Amino acid sequence: MPRRSILLFAGACIAIAAALAIVTVVVVSGRDRVGPGAEVTSSGQPLVGGDFQLVNQDGQTVDQTLLNGKWSLVFFGFTYCPEFCPTTLAEMAAVQQQLGDKAKDLQIIFVSIDPQRDTPQMLKDYLSSDGFPKGTIGLTGTTDQVAKAAKAYRAFYEKVGEGEGYTMNHSLTVYLMGPDGRFRTAVAYGLGPDKSTRIIEQAMDRG
Repeated sequence: MPRRSILLFAGACIAIAAALAIVTVVVVSGRDRVGPGAEVTSSGQPLVGGDFQLVNQDGQTVDQTLLNGKWSLVFFGFTYCPEFCPTTLAEMAAVQQQLGDKAKDLQIIFVSIDPQRDTPQMLKDYLSSDGFPKGTIGLTGTTDQVAKAAKAYRAFYEKVGEGEGYTMNHSLTVYLMGPDGRFRTAVAYGLGPDKSTRIIEQAMDRG
């Protein structure tokens, strides 16, 4: 293969790898798999975030302006989640502590992908559990409202099973949004509090 062709092929591979750099880990029958990467514009900015209208744990209607003026960690999950959601929330609590004074500029938003069971009161009770981040904002809504919010954030979820014992497969990525409501970076599941704090702090320092 001519040298020019080799270089062009290598460049194409690098471009594809960059486009798929932000991925979503999805819980499937107790195992992890990699889901579709976030779409990327020509500027390299992932198309994550957008308009939504949901209800918080106090029964108040909120929209995307909730993100304005604060750094926000946005996470999609559900209160019946047996492992991944409580683990992520506990990790966020540790991050909150490690950030120190910077934590006052950061809000944590838990969006339920199980509106059938996760009422505002259910979210309020769940998020008040010991070991979870203080002041976490819980959001739910109608099935259509939740679907629209998840689509805006490229968050995957699906119902598994029937009857009262059903569960939800869902993506595990935590999205860090800036005070302007725009996506800054993704925090992958399982990084641990130290690495997660470093990623968030670096993004906050960059502005």
